[in-house]
Amino acid sequence: MIDFEEELKRFTPSLEVSQTEEDIYKNDLKDITDIVMQMTEDLRK
Repeated sequence: MIDFEEELKRFTPSLEVSQTEEDIYKNDLKDITDIVMQMTEDLRK
């Protein structure tokens, strides 16, 4: 059985959506498209 009282004690709220979006955009992560574009640009040089 789930002990709801214990689960509530351990609960930590997640970040707000807007805060999460800001954190993601600040990291400037590259996706596969960025990597392929960089590779093709390097090959052309």
